[in-house]
Amino acid sequence: MSRSSQKVDLCIIGAGSGGLSVAAGAAQLGLSVVLVEKDKMGGDCLNTGCVPSKALLAAAKRAHSHRLSTIQGIGADEPMIDFAAVKAHVQGAIDQIAPHDSVERFEGLGVRVIEGQARFVGRNQIEVNGESLRAKRFVIATGSRAAIPTIEGLDAEQVLTHENLFDLKVAPSHLIIIGGGPVGVEMAQAHRRLGVPVSLIDNQSLLSNDEPEHVALVRAALVKEGIHIYEHASVERVAHGTSQHAPTEVVIEKDGEHHTLQGSHILIAAGRRPQIEGLGLAEAGVVASDKGIQVDAHLRTANKAIFAIGDVTGGPMFTHAAGYQAGIIIKQVCFKLRFAKVKYRALPWVTYTDPELAHVGLTEAQARKHYGDHIKIVRWSMADNDRAVAEGIKEGEVKVMATPKGKLLGVSIVGPQAGELIAVWTLMISQGLKIGAMAQVISPYPTLGEISKRAAGSWYTPTLFSEKTKRMVRWLAKLPF
Repeated sequence: MSRSSQKVDLCIIGAGSGGLSVAAGAAQLGLSVVLVEKDKMGGDCLNTGCVPSKALLAAAKRAHSHRLSTIQGIGADEPMIDFAAVKAHVQGAIDQIAPHDSVERFEGLGVRVIEGQARFVGRNQIEVNGESLRAKRFVIATGSRAAIPTIEGLDAEQVLTHENLFDLKVAPSHLIIIGGGPVGVEMAQAHRRLGVPVSLIDNQSLLSNDEPEHVALVRAALVKEGIHIYEHASVERVAHGTSQHAPTEVVIEKDGEHHTLQGSHILIAAGRRPQIEGLGLAEAGVVASDKGIQVDAHLRTANKAIFAIGDVTGGPMFTHAAGYQAGIIIKQVCFKLRFAKVKYRALPWVTYTDPELAHVGLTEAQARKHYGDHIKIVRWSMADNDRAVAEGIKEGEVKVMATPKGKLLGVSIVGPQAGELIAVWTLMISQGLKIGAMAQVISPYPTLGEISKRAAGSWYTPTLFSEKTKRMVRWLAKLPF
């Protein structure tokens, strides 16, 4: 039997990045807020996703830098790697950030935090830990979990996902990764650089949502570092090993031939599924499917008093997308700005391999689908950037898609710090600025950021140095100054 009901302005279910952002904003703006979380504060991003993966990548990059001799006069050597100590570094990064997402911080902001499983028992009522709670508005932000594919012989209890990968204290003797999206390729490179043999399998091309020619540079880097890649390959069956002398076997089919891969561990990085189990969504009048909770452009569910944000909606599964969506919720709940709705035209994404791969807006294929041949593409290479030359960087480029009148459609960057360089293009697309705005930027010299200005400037090169322009300049030269 539930205890007496409390009523608040806003109840948020899920303390991941999206839920925490809504809770912090609403509480500081004066609403009474309850936050319910059944697991760890900070959710996937802090505990098993963005933070630990980037900490592991940073350690791997540091190790790999010892092996490189790209600058004359600097020798290379094989680094000493303590895998358990690297994992302590990863945990240290989590521990340093955790207070920002802690129960104590949010209670200090005025949020009541309840640790437990929430379940709807009505359209505006939940039960958690035997307590009944009503709210004027609810936000479901329960995130997602790793999707385990159906493969003959595969035991979900014997594989790694991003949820338990970072718990390993002993390096795998051979890591087999199923899934060639961002998580798969990032973890493939990270582990290979830490001395682990890696095989990477995907039933499509690697990073299939990105520009193929830029993906090619990432693929080449992975292969050069010794990662065995099997693209357009299907996993036929798995036989889990029982010991070092009886390793796990993964049988794949590629180009009509079967191959048997042997390894110590399998990492599943084949997508994610929304966490909607146990929420009692039907009782709340919320419509959902295996793809997630259905929401409109305002992030409202079928029950207009209940919003959903983040991975649980099945939309863009990025931490920064959830943070952006949180702002849309705050505008509606706190300021009654009912016109606020999501627009993903300027939503960037980054794969943090080396080289990094970043994108915002439409890909070339998408741009051609919408605009046909009425698009113009300009590029600028890292090889023509003075800072890149000074640092021994030979590969990478920026690729810009726009209409003939200079309206930006999409930008892809591959190379060092691509994730940082994409930010200015994200700003430009979000604000509707044309490519000429970038061409007029005064960029400090020498920086990698100049590559964006040079690409934009090259847009005007054919017109600026055309015969027509030259004739005009010669005519102007005859006039008095």
